[in-house]
Amino acid sequence: MSATPTTPPPPALRPYLTARHQRLWDEADAFAAEHVAPRAARMEAAPGKVERKVADLMAARRWFAVTVPSAFGGLDAGHVAKTILIHRLARVSAATAAILQATLIPVGALLHFATYEQKNYWLPRVADGSLLLSIAVTEPQAGGHIGGMKTVAERAGSEWVITGSKIHIGNSHLAGAHLIVARTAKSGVSTSQALTAFVIESNRRGLSISRHRPGLGLHGFTAGRLDLDHVRIPQDNLIGEIGQGLAVAQSSSILYGRPNLAAVSLGIHEAVMATTTARLKTRPRYRSTLSDLPVLRDRIGGMEARLRASRILTYQAVHLLDQRLPCDADLINAKYLGHQWAAESAQDAMELHGALALDRDYLLQRLWRDIQHTYPPAGTGEVQRIRLADAAFHEDHIQWSEHLAAEAAWARPDPTAA
Repeated sequence: MSATPTTPPPPALRPYLTARHQRLWDEADAFAAEHVAPRAARMEAAPGKVERKVADLMAARRWFAVTVPSAFGGLDAGHVAKTILIHRLARVSAATAAILQATLIPVGALLHFATYEQKNYWLPRVADGSLLLSIAVTEPQAGGHIGGMKTVAERAGSEWVITGSKIHIGNSHLAGAHLIVARTAKSGVSTSQALTAFVIESNRRGLSISRHRPGLGLHGFTAGRLDLDHVRIPQDNLIGEIGQGLAVAQSSSILYGRPNLAAVSLGIHEAVMATTTARLKTRPRYRSTLSDLPVLRDRIGGMEARLRASRILTYQAVHLLDQRLPCDADLINAKYLGHQWAAESAQDAMELHGALALDRDYLLQRLWRDIQHTYPPAGTGEVQRIRLADAAFHEDHIQWSEHLAAEAAWARPDPTAA
């Protein structure tokens, strides 16, 4: 499937989109048609190759700094804009969208926890495209269980020495620096105070990156392993305060990771629907086509219902975030149901295509494999449901959307001040 330069937003999304958003929507569609679609088949055919050129092209448009204030060279366009870029790219290549979204998560962490001097050092380099970032939390034994983290950081004079391993790190082979969370307190200290965040440049002695190994889907994207053997970094590379690493990881996951993955799922979902309806409308059956069969129209109706609901959940959640309203549960729900519904539709589509879906080169097979990659990151479905249960019982005591928005508002200069 190829993208068209201008596919207007559905009417249901108009309440969430400004004129600037509309322009960005058109820009993303045109970019996907010109630069991404021609590369998508090559990326799929060479899964062992990391796609670098498309990352450079996105960087040239400052898309990796879409939420970064203009003072640091960014677009200062907000979370709806971020969602538009990821969503529209994912329609054509989920791997390309993954490259974008994976850097936006650590960018968010820097925005909320770095000092002004650190922001002024790191963010302009992200904005001008000279630096991509990764966020490294997941570990080989602990997985996404942050409390089981084994990577340690120890003081050594004016430096920190970090030892451990991280896996499933998005943009591992593209990033020039990695935002890493490590244990800085000895056993017995609660997880909420035991972890700290650091930025580690890729060329630091002792940091090694395992050879790229392609996954089930997202071919062209890289999510590899980092090994740290007594890596030394200066005090200036500490992000936030000592013991604030859990807050850095959790807030970044909720405010950026969840909605980013919801946008990837939405793009895949739309591509699944477009591919399936096109097939059924053109596949002959006696004097008609498959699209005229009531039993198949029933399946398509279910897919369309899920897709429309996913759009609203995804865009409403990030709209609330841009409005600085408490919306943690909405962001979590958008990720959870966005993946689940897209995966259900992808499975329906596989069945509706029959044996054609089993052809290695057929687009639908790529979409089915790619959607599997939006389930584990930022918490599996079980994790999302537990967090939603916390909200149902009014036990979600930290609203990162509200807390960090208040901090940002407090930090901004008062335009009415003398």
